[in-house]
Amino acid sequence: MKFLNRMELKYGRYAIHDLMKYILGLYILGTFLNVISPGIYAEYLCLDFSMVAKGQIWRLITFIMAPSSQMAGLNASTAITGLLFFFVEIFLYRMIGQALEQAWGDFRFNLYIFSGLIFNILAKFICHLVVLQKYGATDATVVAQNGVGLEYIFQTMFLAFAFLYPNVRLLLMFVIPVKVKWLGYFYGAILAFQVISNLSSPYAYGKVTGVAILISTANFILFALLSMKSMRPSREVKQRRKEFRRQARVYTMMEGEARHRCAVCGRTELDNPELEFRFCSKCEGNFEYCSDHLFTHEHVKRK
Repeated sequence: MKFLNRMELKYGRYAIHDLMKYILGLYILGTFLNVISPGIYAEYLCLDFSMVAKGQIWRLITFIMAPSSQMAGLNASTAITGLLFFFVEIFLYRMIGQALEQAWGDFRFNLYIFSGLIFNILAKFICHLVVLQKYGATDATVVAQNGVGLEYIFQTMFLAFAFLYPNVRLLLMFVIPVKVKWLGYFYGAILAFQVISNLSSPYAYGKVTGVAILISTANFILFALLSMKSMRPSREVKQRRKEFRRQARVYTMMEGEARHRCAVCGRTELDNPELEFRFCSKCEGNFEYCSDHLFTHEHVKRK
């Protein structure tokens, strides 16, 4: 963490503010290009190292324009549903990106995204080499056209969001409120199953795919390990926290008043002890919000 602090002091001014806006812009562009001209991504934009070796360097960037699966194979009967889920997907990852950038700052969010892209390129390169050596150039081209895009970047972003804000609720299927930590466990279990099933495969390409998935998600693995190490309190800190909570409970019982109150719904920690409260840095004034309204409230601006 000290190394990251030094890096941020030295290079923080070069960080791209609101990076998620540009990432999603490329994602939307690639999706609609593929709707207009199916196959254009596989032909000209995907991460094909045999074509990169011939000078098509742009593929190292344009591979993130992989089209969304929500818009694949649309017809007249599924177009509205596909568009709806696509825009929900964009809204969700826009919100997650803003939350992570607000929690970490521009530099660390940039580092998380770009390291994820580099790890994805490395994983794809390993798969390319194995397929090229084992099965030949034709199969390597087929694998390249399947490509990688933002799939693992989005998944590691979601896992980081669930790690930082475990009690934020999302509406599953637009109806069922579910804490994001449970969805994080679900995604993590799927990734673990993919890694284990591929590593246990008798085929070389299956094994290397398992390794590639691990490499593709390495930015979250490193983040989680570093976060858990930095968040582990010492014995003295644990004792001080225990004493503080004891005194806070006594004070609250004596006063009968809450210490936190959401500026939107008015709930306090007395209503639900599991609620988390945060101040919003974009609101002008001391406005505190619960985890359900931290990212959905309207920012307060002084006139």
